[in-house]
Amino acid sequence: MAETDLVDQLITLWSAAMPEVDTRGLSVLGRARRVAQRARLAVEPVLAKQGLDEGGYDVLATLRAAPPPHRLRPTEIYRALAISSGGLTARLNKLEAARLVRRPAATDDKRSVFVELSPRGKQLVEQGFREEMAVQAQLIAGLADKEQWVLATLLKKLEATMAQSEPAL
Repeated sequence: MAETDLVDQLITLWSAAMPEVDTRGLSVLGRARRVAQRARLAVEPVLAKQGLDEGGYDVLATLRAAPPPHRLRPTEIYRALAISSGGLTARLNKLEAARLVRRPAATDDKRSVFVELSPRGKQLVEQGFREEMAVQAQLIAGLADKEQWVLATLLKKLEATMAQSEPAL
């Protein structure tokens, strides 16, 4: 492992330029951002092979993770993904055109719709998930099991504390 990295270099530069500014957040969140970017770049080819982009895959994965029949209301999906309803509509239109999801009307309220995986969508997301998990396992292989657990625990705690200070969605 390198003794210094790009984030260390940035902290050094900013500390010299503005010594009164606390850069501890950069030491954690700057690295987290770089890790997330590298992970996304490693996973994008897996999704592209399935004909998916990250946004579409997120919708399919959210539906697949739901109990059978893998059906949710649009509101449940956009809340789970923390995106706007308009952003979800665009994703759903694209996924529906590709026949990866269907939007049947709710039987109890014809004004309401569900979103459900098509058989093809289910097959595609399951294959994509298997491949994504294999890539992610390779990405974290440099950490011992205990280190993976500690890092996951700390990230979970960090996200929870950050969520407490956000306005309710």
